[in-house]
Amino acid sequence: MAKLLLLLYFSSWSSPMSRFPIVAALMAAALTTSACSTVTRGNSEDVVFTSEPNGAHMTTSMGVGCTTPCTIDIKRKKAFTAVFQHGRETRTINVASKLGGAGVATGAANVIAGGIIGVAVDASTGATLDHLPNPVHADFTQPKSQAQAIAEAHAKAVVQAKAKATVEAKKATNPGQHPTS
Repeated sequence: MAKLLLLLYFSSWSSPMSRFPIVAALMAAALTTSACSTVTRGNSEDVVFTSEPNGAHMTTSMGVGCTTPCTIDIKRKKAFTAVFQHGRETRTINVASKLGGAGVATGAANVIAGGIIGVAVDASTGATLDHLPNPVHADFTQPKSQAQAIAEAHAKAVVQAKAKATVEAKKATNPGQHPTS
């Protein structure tokens, strides 16, 4: 559509006034195809905090905290540290802000749709990013030195379990059909 509008814009029309509808249509097309991730994913996400055992007090390097299990809405661009305390024990988990799978997909949709403006908006808002690990899990039954590795493995296992449950749910609603994802 944008190519057609550009072709019309640069056609043989000589009057600037006759170009106004085309310019307006180009602006509308740019605005409607821009910032797919920002619209579909938002610039913040729910980060889940859990612990073994439950009831640990968690504080982030941003100053917000809660008692596990809990969820906090955090800007996607913010990497932070979560410090869990249970009794006298502490566990520190670094949470990165990285390009996520869903963010890649919506960013690619921006490029395909010609939304260079959208790519720039998504990059500036952080809409293509995800917090990793998420959920952020502190296991007080394991050594403190392994806290980061345990948190990352736990998050990976949770994501895999959710994906498997989604596939199973699709199979249950569509017997005889096998989902491609």
